[in-house]
Amino acid sequence: MKKSNKKNPTWSDLKQQLVNFDHAGLLGLIQDLYAANKQNQAFLHARFGLGEDVFAPYKASIDRWVCPDVMRNQDISVAKAKKAVSDYKKAIGRPEGVAELTVFYCESCINFLGYCGMDDEGYFNALVLMFEQALKAIQSLDAKQQASFVERLSVVQHEGHNWGIGDEIDDMMAEYGFTEA
Repeated sequence: MKKSNKKNPTWSDLKQQLVNFDHAGLLGLIQDLYAANKQNQAFLHARFGLGEDVFAPYKASIDRWVCPDVMRNQDISVAKAKKAVSDYKKAIGRPEGVAELTVFYCESCINFLGYCGMDDEGYFNALVLMFEQALKAIQSLDAKQQASFVERLSVVQHEGHNWGIGDEIDDMMAEYGFTEA
């Protein structure tokens, strides 16, 4: 392989290199990427629909970062939890999967607040923003699929009143047509 003189190679540069690979070479490359880290494995499993639960690694990441084990001094990272949703979108991005992960994110936040209350405006803002993303994802589904997601979000909505975000969530539910205004 020829060495590139570019400081920041692009997809086009890589694509030119990949053109020279044969079938076995591409399989070897994918195998190496698969072995390199868990995120690559989760991506490929989701993309090809492999395993019983393609959501498991994404949910584990979300739960770890928005609902940490405080007894083990684990920290919170809204950005890392949101990245799990983003990674799923890049891997496959099916609307029902996005709905599942965004609703799960909201449930995990409310779960954490239920056993370990806190006063972090950034955390609450991220929860409200993810709640809206969940509503957008749910809205794109057919009515039959929407029902269970809306029911789960209704629990988050109810609990949100304990944390000062209930009115905002109520307004969003009405705006997206999931409750009476």
